[in-house]
Amino acid sequence: MSTNDASTQIRVPFASEAAASGGPFVETPVSYDALILSSFGGPEGQDDVIPFLRNVVHGRGIPDERLEEVAVHYRHFDGVSPINAQNRALLAALRAELDRRGIDLPVYWGNRNWTPMLDDAVRQAHADGHRTLLALATSAYSSYSSDRQYREDYARVLTETGLGEGDDPVTIDKVRLFFDHPGFVEPFYEGVRDAVVGYLADGVAPTAVTVLFSTHSIPTADADLSGPRDIDWPEGGAYAAQHRAVAAHIMARLSQEVPAAAGVAWELVFQSRSGPASQPWLEPDVNDVIAELPERGVEAIAIVPLGFVSDHMEVLWDLDNEATESAAAAGIRSVRTRTPGVHPAFVAGLVDLVVERLEGTPAARRPHVTDLGPWYDIARPGDCENARLGFLPAAAGVAP
Repeated sequence: MSTNDASTQIRVPFASEAAASGGPFVETPVSYDALILSSFGGPEGQDDVIPFLRNVVHGRGIPDERLEEVAVHYRHFDGVSPINAQNRALLAALRAELDRRGIDLPVYWGNRNWTPMLDDAVRQAHADGHRTLLALATSAYSSYSSDRQYREDYARVLTETGLGEGDDPVTIDKVRLFFDHPGFVEPFYEGVRDAVVGYLADGVAPTAVTVLFSTHSIPTADADLSGPRDIDWPEGGAYAAQHRAVAAHIMARLSQEVPAAAGVAWELVFQSRSGPASQPWLEPDVNDVIAELPERGVEAIAIVPLGFVSDHMEVLWDLDNEATESAAAAGIRSVRTRTPGVHPAFVAGLVDLVVERLEGTPAARRPHVTDLGPWYDIARPGDCENARLGFLPAAAGVAP
């Protein structure tokens, strides 16, 4: 993977000493004293829904009437997003895995949009005497909202609290994006394998089975700005390229381990578009593709939520409801496969990422299943710019 070597002399703001020089990989050990699990957050009751959505769209001037159009998804589940419960489970699993390995590293949890908030988590870590923090965000891929915005969150908190300044500052580094780490990919592979093998066992011909790898659509302008600027990415930038690479790996492994599945087709599709019709977003939409599949002779599909680490609201609503209904309307059998959640391989893989930074594991020894990895520790200049807002201060990356 090519990176801009000229940037290695530029200091990285809010970084540990080992990460501050700006090289793409931190290959010296760092004595982190706490881990910050950071996530999107979600409402936990009907009264939380609109205030939560106001936080999500803060600064965009979107009226509550528009927010109610999205709120219906949460209202359907009594105003409760599954994400906080999933993060509580992940938090417990991470702590258990760290304890099992004898790693004495406290884990704090803070969200971007709803309680518990990242600001409070960092303040508590500081109050407990911790200064060198390592962040683990619950997003695997390159894009503004799944990578840079988290790094902007860390910079904002350290600036607004003043904890990133003075003679004894708090620093925040971030583990590398883990889209092609074996621990993240394994649960998806198992789900695809089980779904396809099940269809074949029922007598469905492999050429009548299609695997739809689904991820959150984002504006094409943002997608094209994802990934290092010195790489000539195809349409959709690093964001789409990473998903395609992981999907291709899964299907190649399936053909190798289940030869009867060699004729199964696959496609990357997108879901959960929320922008105005005038704004281009990544396509094709999962429901549009499903509607066309009968003409291709497809009888059964596996819907794989490849862009999600757990069963988020977008998985429960957009896939389990809308995409599943689209398949039924098309007369196609469908199975929605699992997300990583707290799968043992995923949890162990996340701790492996932490250990990489504790031990300064050389890049050449870091596991990855695609040619795009291992992804870098320090974001390169210009990576994942917000096409609408431009650059705000961000931790764990070379400015801007």
